[in-house]
Amino acid sequence: MERSALVLNQNYEPLNVCPVRRAFVLVYHGKAEIIEASGDSILGVDTRYPLPSVIRLHQPVKRPRPRVRLTRNEVFARDHQRCQYCGKADDQLTLDHVMPRHRGGGHEWENLVAACQACNHRKGGRTPSEAHMRLLQEPVRPTATPAALFGQYLERYQEWQPFVIGWLDRATRALYAAS
Repeated sequence: MERSALVLNQNYEPLNVCPVRRAFVLVYHGKAEIIEASGDSILGVDTRYPLPSVIRLHQPVKRPRPRVRLTRNEVFARDHQRCQYCGKADDQLTLDHVMPRHRGGGHEWENLVAACQACNHRKGGRTPSEAHMRLLQEPVRPTATPAALFGQYLERYQEWQPFVIGWLDRATRALYAAS
């Protein structure tokens, strides 16, 4: 499996993950700097170049805010792997449409919750109030934090943690300082 590199914006915001080869080219052409090296290197004709693990772009990149994709695993993660009707932690969770689809409910974040099979069966094609059931929390669209977007890489690339988790801390502090 090829190594990857974390790409940071000029302000150290995590942007994306790219192959280490692409990161090396960005550094070589002067478009980025190495913040964290992997420990490995590439041997040139007469020079040894460090392989980047984390790079920072010299020019800021403007981009729209990333969004968390709507998948069953992301819904389960948002709901902390628990049924949103009974609170039971279950490894056999199902997706439930709060407002049933046949009654106009959409397949969207605000209408989907994790439910155990028993609660989903009990609710059936009704709304929670019609089934005399209550949601533990209202379903909402999750925000795309760096930890959510890049968390899957943190076990393999532990050197990325200060940049991914640290960014969340800096961004949160800046948000509260502004208010």
